[in-house]
Amino acid sequence: MSEQSTQTSPGATTKLRRELKARHLTMIAIGGSIGTGLFVASGATVAQAGPGGALLSYIIIGLMVYFLMTSLGELAAYLPVSGSFSTYGSRYVDEGFGFALGWNYWYNWAVTIAVDLVAAQLVMGYWFPEIDGWIWSAIFLFIIFMLNYISVKGFGEAEYWFSLIKVITVIIFIAVGVLMIIGIFRGAENAGWHNWQIGQAPFVGGFSAMIGVAMIVGFSFQGTELIGIAAGESKDPGKNIPKAVRQVFWRILLFYVFAILVISLIIPYMDPRLLRNDVSDISVSPFTLVFENAGLLSAAAVMNAVILTAVLSAGNSGMYASTRMLYTLAKEGKAPKIFSRLSPGGVPRYALIATTVVAALCFLSSMFGNQVVYLWLLNTSGMTGFIAWLGIAISHYRFRKGYMLQGYDLNKLPYRSSFFPIGPIFAFVLCLVITLGQNYQAFLADKIDWYGVIATYIGIPLFLAIWFGYKLIKKTHFVHYQQMDFPEYDQNLNK
Repeated sequence: MSEQSTQTSPGATTKLRRELKARHLTMIAIGGSIGTGLFVASGATVAQAGPGGALLSYIIIGLMVYFLMTSLGELAAYLPVSGSFSTYGSRYVDEGFGFALGWNYWYNWAVTIAVDLVAAQLVMGYWFPEIDGWIWSAIFLFIIFMLNYISVKGFGEAEYWFSLIKVITVIIFIAVGVLMIIGIFRGAENAGWHNWQIGQAPFVGGFSAMIGVAMIVGFSFQGTELIGIAAGESKDPGKNIPKAVRQVFWRILLFYVFAILVISLIIPYMDPRLLRNDVSDISVSPFTLVFENAGLLSAAAVMNAVILTAVLSAGNSGMYASTRMLYTLAKEGKAPKIFSRLSPGGVPRYALIATTVVAALCFLSSMFGNQVVYLWLLNTSGMTGFIAWLGIAISHYRFRKGYMLQGYDLNKLPYRSSFFPIGPIFAFVLCLVITLGQNYQAFLADKIDWYGVIATYIGIPLFLAIWFGYKLIKKTHFVHYQQMDFPEYDQNLNK
């Protein structure tokens, strides 16, 4: 059950190394999800749904994410493996389900790295417009590759500092915003509840706007599940995973809910700059707008540096997550065996190289005018994050039911989610509604835009095709509760 480092001969490693410390896990848990979704796209949520609609969306989705993290925390503390929800899906749902979750998640992050490479060149264009963008993408791909190539410590340390910069930025932003709202900083004449009372505020566009905004909000939270992947290389996961999970609730409240509240109180939802969420124009980031209103004239340059950090952090996390997922699939016989080979430092370098090649190919498709291919890749990858969350909710529900039906003592679990069964059921239903409802307007039009519908929902049939294709070939079946395997938890084994 453990994936400790063990040496069979000098220079040969057969297991991943447990080198991620508690501070790494804590930052990965919250830093993994703070990115351009919060720094740039959050303004669009206020513009589209109004201040009240945006805040309510962040609270509801934040609650769902917290429930999901408690579910994942229970599974990851008990069974800390790098395959995470892919392994749990195979053990407690269906082998084909775990297979599809694993391959979809690997593909999701490999494509996301390509998206981050495009974003990085747009950000660098702010300072160096005369330099070709692909050069920056190549440089950043090399940096991300090397951070993951040397050792898991390289990834952990880089992610810790990337995340720390983002966290400090959000704290400063909230502090400056509060000072503006109470009148200490002059720069927002109508700061306060005034912006909640103008036009159609606080709720704009009704329920349909809330559904549309929920998709943006959901994407901005994606990455919190990285803690499950990192469990396979964390020190003392039985202690450190629960510690990181417990802190997620307060960090979601602080970094997301408070940030959106500050934006909505300072910037009117009708401000046309909020409707744009283009990473290439840092001046329209709501963070930049608030800092500039406070009289901090260099805000755009500072936020550009922070957003670059967020992009590199997302790419670094994506490279780590996809590499570990491909490694686990290979270990379980669900991917070519070569990807399960480890370096003397415990890094699955062949899996890392394969992921890097796919990320580079996806990036090239965006460069050479293959925008249609790139758009489809982007849409399928966006859907997979929600499918992974659905997988976590289903796996945890079935894990706990099987664990109790076989008569095991819940008190022996290293961490127990307090919200079962409400937590996983709530997360499953909400994820399903957001996933299926993200482009429901297309079906209400006089003439259905089938191209748009397919581009939006292609991730769902792709996942189902992989799942049921595997089921047909391997003749797998749903794991019955009485047939589930629950290894005895050994606290010393998982240190």
